[in-house]
Amino acid sequence: MSKKIIIMLQIGMVVFISISQFNCSGKEEKKDLSKEEMIALGKYIVTTSGCDDCHTPKIFTEFGPVFDTTRRFSGFPQGEKLPAYDVKYAAPGNWYSAEKNLTAWVGPWGISYASNLTPDNATGIGTLTEEMFIKCIREGKYMGVGRPLLPPMPWQVYGQKTDQDLKAMYAYFHSLEPIKNQVPQPTPPDKMMEILAGK
Repeated sequence: MSKKIIIMLQIGMVVFISISQFNCSGKEEKKDLSKEEMIALGKYIVTTSGCDDCHTPKIFTEFGPVFDTTRRFSGFPQGEKLPAYDVKYAAPGNWYSAEKNLTAWVGPWGISYASNLTPDNATGIGTLTEEMFIKCIREGKYMGVGRPLLPPMPWQVYGQKTDQDLKAMYAYFHSLEPIKNQVPQPTPPDKMMEILAGK
């Protein structure tokens, strides 16, 4: 091999290694997403994270429950009566149970109801700021400052999402049509019996 070819190969190797190290060592710069891109990302995250499972009422078909898309993310249906339930099963170490829509859950913590995630100002998250939404998910506090979020809300998992992911989720929820649906406040364990008596 000629000396020129060996020198060219060495230079090529140095350039290749330098570029490889530069690309692998530094964080990739994220470009700012447009509003439409944030909403699209939020829709993807929300849809693939199971938010419908608890926050969307169901329609019952011959194949089982399906999401009621006319009430998507509206939470536990206003005025819905919970069926009778023996609260002894909600003791620690026993069953955790859900009602037919999977929007209300019973356990040692009492009764928790899935929130209305639509941007309705009176009954949903319409007045919640982006900062409050992120704080709510990261710290597990209702409206970012209130009572603890209750099971089965997996805020400990969702709180691991990036700021961009949570901002995208917020943008998507706020792009939806508001649905007026007043969800009850949680029922503490000592009040479960009167709610679940089936009367």
